[in-house]
Amino acid sequence: MITSSSVRRTALIAALLAVPGLHAAEVAGVKLDDKIRVGSNELVLNGAGLRSKLFIKIYVGALYVGQKATTPTAIYDSPQPRRMALRLLRDVDAETLHAALADGLQSNHTPAELADIKPQADQLASIMKAIGKAKEGDTITLDFTADGVAVGLNGDTRGKVAGVGFGKALLKVWLGEKPADAALKKALLGN
Repeated sequence: MITSSSVRRTALIAALLAVPGLHAAEVAGVKLDDKIRVGSNELVLNGAGLRSKLFIKIYVGALYVGQKATTPTAIYDSPQPRRMALRLLRDVDAETLHAALADGLQSNHTPAELADIKPQADQLASIMKAIGKAKEGDTITLDFTADGVAVGLNGDTRGKVAGVGFGKALLKVWLGEKPADAALKKALLGN
């Protein structure tokens, strides 16, 4: 027998299931958590999208922040920790990974700005090259904190680059005026 309370209960369950943000997001078959912990900080998924090149799926990028934002400046200038997670959809060797990040830095900075961050960029290159070949299914994380950028692979910290300014510069690879992928930038900003 159908009662009014069972109809209300069913309607409530349906409404809760329809509310965005209660379930993890999914991009290109990769399930992403709505919230993660980085150290003692809880971060929320700002946005996620697919990075592809010439119809080849490379990775799913997910940007986690302390407070959601829709503009690159709000994310760059946030004093709260942020994480860029790259879930690889294909094998990528260290040289290719490093070259892509270097190209992104070069596309979004003047020669003078690049000169200012050269020591940090070189340090990041060393960390990426030490990772070696990353395999399909691996996750590379870049944690942006007040004192620099920590690089991780599958939950293990692989190195750290000191300097707040470098974090902002590196975020421009995905969120700058000339991002690696315009559709990914839009998705990371929650659009």
